[in-house]
Amino acid sequence: MPFADELIGRHTVQSLTRAMRTAAPDADLAALRAAARQIAPLPLRERADLLRDALLADLPGDYAGLARTVRRARDEAAHFTGWLIWPVTSALATRAVEDGGRAAFDDAMALLADLTGRLSSEFAIRTLLRHDLDRALGIIDGWTGSADVDVRRLASEGTRPYLPWSVRVPELMTHPGATVPILDALYRDESEYVRRSVANHLTDLSRDHPDLVVDTARRWLEDPDATTDRVVRHGLRTLVKRGHPGALELLGFGPAVLEVDGPHLDLDTVPFGGSVRFTASIRNTGDAPARLAIDYIVHHRKANGGQRGKTFKLTTRTLAPDESVLVTREHSFRPITTRRYYPGRHAISLQINGVESDRVGFELAAAEAP
Repeated sequence: MPFADELIGRHTVQSLTRAMRTAAPDADLAALRAAARQIAPLPLRERADLLRDALLADLPGDYAGLARTVRRARDEAAHFTGWLIWPVTSALATRAVEDGGRAAFDDAMALLADLTGRLSSEFAIRTLLRHDLDRALGIIDGWTGSADVDVRRLASEGTRPYLPWSVRVPELMTHPGATVPILDALYRDESEYVRRSVANHLTDLSRDHPDLVVDTARRWLEDPDATTDRVVRHGLRTLVKRGHPGALELLGFGPAVLEVDGPHLDLDTVPFGGSVRFTASIRNTGDAPARLAIDYIVHHRKANGGQRGKTFKLTTRTLAPDESVLVTREHSFRPITTRRYYPGRHAISLQINGVESDRVGFELAAAEAP
């Protein structure tokens, strides 16, 4: 993932300042100049917020005035594109909400859709969704039929419940069915870019409303095209890892009669930063072929001494009656920025079609003192 400086840094402030000088030559732009000195220590979203607030300070007035300035920048300023668009669209959404009128709201929605091809307006649109969800969704529903692929993708991506880097929209959490009509309109979209957003949106919904997601995916599979199976598999991936019975059954991973030998670990104690290798044998002892989703779970030690499992994809196989498969994997405990490893007791287990095997424990050694 790129660093914040690569996306929104001093170069972004400079480009945004030049664009605003073109569009509003009489503006002082003191806040933008100050932002160039303040931006370095901030994480990405706070950088976008800093530039949004600088724009609002440097371009006072009503929503209509700001919208005119942004349209001039769009039409006249060179390089008015890329990550500088995020704070611009956020400023538009903020001032439209401050205006409080329907005309400003609707114009801001239209202008965000117009700018989304320069950089997705998915972050800024959250402000408008939070202000008036029903009105925003009514407009977004029309975007699903747009000839512009970026606008169609915005319809799905901007309404995701857990959109990365974005603010949450509480009503999307409490009314999960509100966005399903958008997904229904787009799951067979001609663009892989749009379909992937639909699948990610479905995954977001599955975190809190798994049965709704399974029911939606089942409907899609009843009226599919050549890409529907892939969209559904991608959208259900989290539920499959969780062993959700409905998701597994929908994808053909039903109950199976198995004999599982393992997992067997190659080490009882794993050095900090090292790896553990495991093997397991799985045999179909039933009378019919068994289609298997085979995952493994690493039960990491937590700071309080308990354990928390994280599921990792292993393989999918179809075994004939009495057929066996040997699976093996090496799992690394190399330090990474997204996880802290605590020394002590850990464990590994298999999960096959949602059913977990016995856990096999091992010790993770402490890091050596420097």
